[in-house]
Amino acid sequence: MTTADHVSTERVEAAQEKAAVLREALPWITRFHGQTVVIKYGGNAMVDDQLKRSFAADVALLHFVGLKPVIVHGGGPQISELAGSLGVASRFVGGLRVTDAAMMDVVRMALLGKVNPEVVSLVAEAGGPAVGVAGTDAGLLQVRPAVGPHGEDLGLVGEVERVDTRYLNELLADGFLPVVATVGRDAHGADRNVNADLAAGAIAAALHASKLVYLTDVPGLYLDFGDPEKQALMSEVGVDRLDEMLSADELHEGMRPKVRSIVGAIRDGVPQAHILDGRVLHAVLIEIFTDEGVGTMVTSSVTARSGAAMARPAGGAR
Repeated sequence: MTTADHVSTERVEAAQEKAAVLREALPWITRFHGQTVVIKYGGNAMVDDQLKRSFAADVALLHFVGLKPVIVHGGGPQISELAGSLGVASRFVGGLRVTDAAMMDVVRMALLGKVNPEVVSLVAEAGGPAVGVAGTDAGLLQVRPAVGPHGEDLGLVGEVERVDTRYLNELLADGFLPVVATVGRDAHGADRNVNADLAAGAIAAALHASKLVYLTDVPGLYLDFGDPEKQALMSEVGVDRLDEMLSADELHEGMRPKVRSIVGAIRDGVPQAHILDGRVLHAVLIEIFTDEGVGTMVTSSVTARSGAAMARPAGGAR
């Protein structure tokens, strides 16, 4: 075989591998065509340039194969960075940022002035018809004052009371890809900082989404996150087990809002939620369009696995 023949064979094999990947994705594309998927965008995937562009292209792909993705984002690192540069101190209670008037100004500047336009621009560069949406637009996120887990005053932090989906539904029906910044408004007309994890779950439930996806900086949920010797990644878990973990205070503070949101969304009718490692390139595509899956999948029950949460070593296949 000549060198040219060898190169040609390698190219054919590479093309065949790509074709096989597309073929594997077909049943999943068919299954989720026309379905709404809410993706909470956060963690390192919002900071690393390669991950940002990869995520934007992946979400554009979801749109073009017939899904209806909705991106919901916060901007914790960006808020903290801007607050620090302006001399505004950051403080957290139960994973929620305490927000006084000065911090609320920072939140608006970071989310509406920096993060949201950047995400919209990246998705648009990838060909996706992204539209920036604030939670205050058209009454999307209607909130009430939130308190900490032990009744602490959080200032201008909002808890979602109602999601008015009319604007989002119109955008989706017209073929757009909404990118939602989580600033809400209370009954008195005051803007409030809404935790993006909690907002994503409320939006997913209100839109009757088929999937709720969280991008994080960890591979998923662990049976014992605090003990490296006992760590095992939970591949699939039922919502009742998550509720137990919340009640028993078994979760890291930063994971609690995500799990609270997932429990609420599943109980409100969202069939599946996923906690994925946003540091993995194409994590969303792998989870939705392949048999392997990554991270932790949460369902109303785990009947396929004898009713128990399934664990696997980190990195193992589902």
